[in-house]
Amino acid sequence: MFESAELGRKLNKKTFQQREPEVREALLDAQLRLKESSISALIVIAGAEGSGKGDTVNLLLDWFDSRGIETHALGEPSEEEIERPPYFRYWRRLPPAGSLAIFFGSWYTGAIAQHSLGKIDEAQFEDHLRRIVEFERTLADNGVLLIKIWLHITKSQQKRRFKRLSRDRETAWRVTKRDWEYHRTYDRFVLSASRAIRRTDRAHASWHVIEAQDARYRNLKVAETVLASIETHLEDATQPPAANGNHGLPAPAPVNIISTLDLSLAVDPADYRRELTARQLAVGRLSRDLLKQRRSAVVVFEGMDAAGKGGCIRRLTQSIDARTYRVIPISAPTDEESAHPYLWRFWRQLPRWGHITIYDRSWYGRVLVERIEGLIPSAAWRRAYAEINAFEEQLTSSGVLVVKFWLATSKDEQLTRFKDREARGYKRYKITPEDWRNREKWDGYIAAACDMIERTSTEIAPWTLVEANDKYHARLKVLRTVEARLQRALATR
Repeated sequence: MFESAELGRKLNKKTFQQREPEVREALLDAQLRLKESSISALIVIAGAEGSGKGDTVNLLLDWFDSRGIETHALGEPSEEEIERPPYFRYWRRLPPAGSLAIFFGSWYTGAIAQHSLGKIDEAQFEDHLRRIVEFERTLADNGVLLIKIWLHITKSQQKRRFKRLSRDRETAWRVTKRDWEYHRTYDRFVLSASRAIRRTDRAHASWHVIEAQDARYRNLKVAETVLASIETHLEDATQPPAANGNHGLPAPAPVNIISTLDLSLAVDPADYRRELTARQLAVGRLSRDLLKQRRSAVVVFEGMDAAGKGGCIRRLTQSIDARTYRVIPISAPTDEESAHPYLWRFWRQLPRWGHITIYDRSWYGRVLVERIEGLIPSAAWRRAYAEINAFEEQLTSSGVLVVKFWLATSKDEQLTRFKDREARGYKRYKITPEDWRNREKWDGYIAAACDMIERTSTEIAPWTLVEANDKYHARLKVLRTVEARLQRALATR
């Protein structure tokens, strides 16, 4: 892979000084156009130790307008980050639309270092690379420009640089024992890095390998590469999108799984009260064991309007220590949330060890309301199934239990509940003109829900369909399911 780097390339001081003003002006202009276009750019600076990554980042910060760029020099994860899935620390730092971010230490750093030092095996390394490809594909699909730069130096060049820095008391601190350890494993490091670059080099997230022995050549080449990437992306963004004939409303699913539910299921009120207490005590006891096993849980509630999600959530939270759960009602995204990739708002709210996050509606809005209402292009909701499955896989592989409920009622039962809400003063706030409008698209929502269930009910994060015409039955089924899933998850750790 590194054979493509132009080894030994140098740039004299006069040529650098001649080209610097032109490149700096063009970078500032590109940054302004990026801001006006509401596109975000993410620059990854990676490479061997001693290749000048820090100096390169400083140059970019100096040549760009610092008010529109952030730098993330990531080392070891914080305690807050350790208690969440690995990619939490990257998602939370994604730049909003119109701005740039530099990742100096990224999702590549740990995987390459651990593989080269023999701390992870081949299968684990391949799994890391697969996750990287999924992550970058999701970012690119959501409009993020990815610019990945690898600064390359040879082993002998690295050794000379370390020695030169070590001889000067002003720079000796920059060379650590770990740097010399990496130097001793340089050959293995290069093999791991080369493999990572080959496996993750994509048209939407391509690598630029730059020879970094000469600082002037390196700096100018990096600046020109960033500039060309931004200009090309801005030009592509001005092209009209391909026409698509999607109108949001799905065709009927081959098998309407929701229609197979027995909505007549009901529970006697006296039996309900007796079992409710027992189930809540069990869920409360199990939820306290999450912290002991360094686990957390996410519970998702979806369903048609007035299906009883709020009542089920209240009975669930009554069983859990109030200090360890959050209920997050999901509505239309804020301006800040709209300025980031779609899943950003959900990554930020993931629970720490021992905690439970309950979503009253969730990331599935992309394939439900946003799809049916035509709020996004067809391509966006079609690819969302894969993005959601990858998201939930990352959660479960990191110890997060994912429990998902679809609450189903009949159309007649929904009408009864709507009228009841209008008639009762303390419930009137629950019914809006939008609820009536959504009811007119009942068949479309049910078909979309069936698609969603079919494509995102996985072994690690299955959907539980809840017959919710009878609220007592629905609440108990939710509690039974959460209890069973907690028992199974805690027993397998």
